[in-house]
Amino acid sequence: MSRLFGTDGVRGIVGRDMTAAFASRLAFAAGQVLCQTSPHGAVLIGRDTRASGEMLEGAVAEGLCAAGIEVWLAGIITTPAVAFLTPDLGAAAGVVISASHNPHQYNGIKFFSSSGHKLPDEQLEEIERIFPSLADEIPAPSTRKGRVLCVPSAAERYVDYLISCGQRSGPSQRRSRLAGIRLILDCAHGAAFKIAAPLFRALGAEVKCIGISPDGKNINSACGSLHPARLQRTVLKEQASAGIAFDGDADRAIFVDEKGNLVDGDHVLAIMAREMKHRGRLAGNLVVGTTLSGLGLEISLRQAGCRLLRARVGDRYVLERMEKEGANLGGEPSGHVIFRDRATTGDGLLTGLELLGVMARKGLPLSELASVMQPLPQVMLNVPLRDNRAWQRDPGVSALIGEVEAELGGEGRLVVRPSGTEPVVRIMAEGSNREKISRAAQRIAIALTSRYGL
Repeated sequence: MSRLFGTDGVRGIVGRDMTAAFASRLAFAAGQVLCQTSPHGAVLIGRDTRASGEMLEGAVAEGLCAAGIEVWLAGIITTPAVAFLTPDLGAAAGVVISASHNPHQYNGIKFFSSSGHKLPDEQLEEIERIFPSLADEIPAPSTRKGRVLCVPSAAERYVDYLISCGQRSGPSQRRSRLAGIRLILDCAHGAAFKIAAPLFRALGAEVKCIGISPDGKNINSACGSLHPARLQRTVLKEQASAGIAFDGDADRAIFVDEKGNLVDGDHVLAIMAREMKHRGRLAGNLVVGTTLSGLGLEISLRQAGCRLLRARVGDRYVLERMEKEGANLGGEPSGHVIFRDRATTGDGLLTGLELLGVMARKGLPLSELASVMQPLPQVMLNVPLRDNRAWQRDPGVSALIGEVEAELGGEGRLVVRPSGTEPVVRIMAEGSNREKISRAAQRIAIALTSRYGL
């Protein structure tokens, strides 16, 4: 893969490397590829609440229309909603305009296939091959064959699906499924700000929301899954049963228990693996995580008679491994959790429904459910570099990483990887001795900064 697409589409700073002209050209290139497989199909577009979203939505629609493709606009909607609605509505592809957890200065474009999966590498590579050959301007209006239509009630259609997920009981029981749960939602001033509360209230939860006043610039700002401190304080103040923090496009969720403690994706996988195994839903007793999934999760799953398989970081790679192995539960510590029999991508709202459903059925507080996994100390460092991949070809860095891994031995592990969404290298060290893993991570960070730092 070249550098145009990262692990989650194309992402950049608006006005610098993410412009209307760029978005139009990219969409036109994508349209050439999509026309080869679905010559008469339409493309569904959704976006989050960033101020730049409407501008980029128009640019993407322009590029697709120039390629002769009909465009359906879903408006402000979550990434997993687009993944669901694309096949549900019979679209040839889906596009999400979002930079997920990044601040408002960023925005991005990601593509979904007709099945609701993120476009495979082969098609992304073809888009990247076509893109440089395009003129700065896409074809003039007189050559356009596509048209732009709005999709009414797209969000409601998705919410109705979530409400019905896994439900075999009658309507009255469905409405009271989460009765007795006092819930605080932090919608990160993002794509879920209108639909999250009605969803959980429809299932009987008592809901209070924060992060539901988007102004185009406050998305993910001191709120959401990366900044849960306010949610933690609110859960304690309101004496709530739990809190859920989404990110800007709501494909991930981080939880807060009734004591104000964070419950991350590893905890969710440990809880859900046990519940799904008990209910006969866990395919092959397998769970797919990533190289960043903690040793604590691996130990917890082993104790439950389950096995952890690791994929590359990124929910698209988690899903690929799940499909290859026949697993139906997987995810990342960041809160991307995939229930493959119900979704084709991480879905924070669905994850919330599943986890709260366990709380309601068992009548147990979230803190007790989360105690089935004890995380080991971890140190995470993000190192900004001029080129976050050049070090991979440096034998000196490779030798240092090998040396540090040998020093950790069987008491810990080290993961060094380039980010697929930001110009940084992410370093994760994990083990029983926090001081030892901190030194290990710092050694790598100092070496990378001295050789490739900004």
